[in-house]
Amino acid sequence: MIVTTDQLFQAAYGKFAVGAYNINNMEQALGLFEGHQRAQAPFIVQISRGARSYAGVIMLEAILRAADDIYPKSIFAVHLDHGDEETCYDCIESGFYSSVMIDASHYPFEKNIAITTRVVERAHARGLSVESELGMLGGVEEDIAVDEKHAKLTDPDEAEVFVKRTGCDSLAVAIGTSHGAYKFQGESKLHLDRIEAIQKLLPGLPLVMHGSSSVPQEEVERINAAGGAMDPSAKGVDENEFTKAIPFGVTKVNIDTDGRLVWTRVHREHFRDYPANFDFRKPGAVLIDEYAEFIVHKSRKLLSYAQLETVRQRLQV
Repeated sequence: MIVTTDQLFQAAYGKFAVGAYNINNMEQALGLFEGHQRAQAPFIVQISRGARSYAGVIMLEAILRAADDIYPKSIFAVHLDHGDEETCYDCIESGFYSSVMIDASHYPFEKNIAITTRVVERAHARGLSVESELGMLGGVEEDIAVDEKHAKLTDPDEAEVFVKRTGCDSLAVAIGTSHGAYKFQGESKLHLDRIEAIQKLLPGLPLVMHGSSSVPQEEVERINAAGGAMDPSAKGVDENEFTKAIPFGVTKVNIDTDGRLVWTRVHREHFRDYPANFDFRKPGAVLIDEYAEFIVHKSRKLLSYAQLETVRQRLQV
């Protein structure tokens, strides 16, 4: 069942974080829904501009409608990830999305406010909520690359002004995470003091963590053992940090890269072990199950595991 993102946030705030996962194809979608059924957890399906270009808008929406029919007890929202202004408007008018993210964080502060305000006005008129971003994460996301020396943590005072002037419904904050697989050379730590300071100025506002994949060393090692060439020093966010951030208002956690690593590992190992196979359905079936188990694991870390019935009762659905 598709619900609004606001409904999920109201149920989750301060108790657990809702996992937000990007999908690009049928296998990812089936693994995503199956995994959350096993975990009995609510979730957010994210569609990026890249996914819309790759699979096509009509195809992606059809896949999600079919998955909703196959897993009728699921509770989820549909969200545009890292949208520009034009794409946000297209999704708002489509009637399919629960929420959109306008990412104007790479612009100067005042321009970010102006763009975000326009998107908020259009979205609220159609009953959709808006996620915006302030601060800049390092790494690569879609067509935007930011090296670590130019990454900028979110300033709490700026965040207060930004939210009050734009009217956005949730805020993606730069608090020590990074996009992509090559995140950190050393140990990563969330700036919990920064999150706490933002929450004090904006109590009750759902905060969003982007770039929150953990890049498990086991996945990297298995990919390389099966013919991959990933940098073995690739590191991500410590999953155990999630639970520390939840009391400070972190309500949505974006995870994309880790799912891509599962895809890569499954396919590399399959074709290494079965070099004569040319039936893509065989590794596809393995991927669906492995992706589902990956989702169960993440749900436990986000504390959303076994929260589905609580959310259902709150929403009375």
